[in-house]
Amino acid sequence: MISVADFMTRDLVTVRESDDLALAESLLKLGGIRHLPVVRERKLVGLLTQRDLLRSGQAGAPAARDRAVSEVMTREPVAVRPGTGLAHAARLMLERKFGCLPVCEDDGLLVGIVTEADFVRFAADVVRDLDLVSEAVKARERAGQA
Repeated sequence: MISVADFMTRDLVTVRESDDLALAESLLKLGGIRHLPVVRERKLVGLLTQRDLLRSGQAGAPAARDRAVSEVMTREPVAVRPGTGLAHAARLMLERKFGCLPVCEDDGLLVGIVTEADFVRFAADVVRDLDLVSEAVKARERAGQA
């Protein structure tokens, strides 16, 4: 079984509950990312996304940029364990319409994140490998006919 740990992103950009939305928005833009896990002592306590900022009217609003991340974040987001099967994580994201799933150890320690982009990258790799196998089979068939 392929697990979430096999391809999750481990190099994480995170924020704290007390950080302001201006910092969070800058991190999202500079990192080219859409999801920021919110941590307290390396344990997941929330999730802040671009969508959260847009929905709350915070994105780019000067008066709101000083507000704390804790005021906008999703508290107690759904997370998976590193050993969770990749297919299960994909189904969960599809069914719940999640753009990402934080990956935590049993004690809540954040160890990674799996995103839609990770799944697209994985699918592209699988399709590329299938194409290579298909071409090899066709080449063998042609060689056998000659």
